[in-house]
Amino acid sequence: MTTVYSIDARIEVPVNDTEVTDRVADAVEALFPNAEFAHEPGKLVAETHTFDPFSDRLHEQEILDTARREFTKGTTDDGFSFALKKQAAFEGVINFAVGEPDELGDVEVTVTVREPSVEEYIDHVAPPTRDGTPIDPNGDRGR
Repeated sequence: MTTVYSIDARIEVPVNDTEVTDRVADAVEALFPNAEFAHEPGKLVAETHTFDPFSDRLHEQEILDTARREFTKGTTDDGFSFALKKQAAFEGVINFAVGEPDELGDVEVTVTVREPSVEEYIDHVAPPTRDGTPIDPNGDRGR
């Protein structure tokens, strides 16, 4: 049986006077290639309905455990949120922001999960690992 994933992700990034909006959009698009953009005063807002490319990048960078920890920290009844370093995003790299925001601001991501549960969706995006290898709850390796 195939699981249907239904999510809405809102991505907000401050755009400072010293930054080019299109370049900030490129940074977000590097991590969320399906994002649709809107410009608001002083910030760029994007929405996406899939985290598959982001999940692929988490696997490539081998940071699933870190992602799970950050997602779990920001869990609510209907989703989760986390922040990414803007400078790393310019390089197409996922680097979770912890502590004080960077001078240029962080990429703030809020995910609302409609289906399945928040926990199941986190398992899909950043599955648990054993010895650094992703496992699924059924004991199969890989995604």
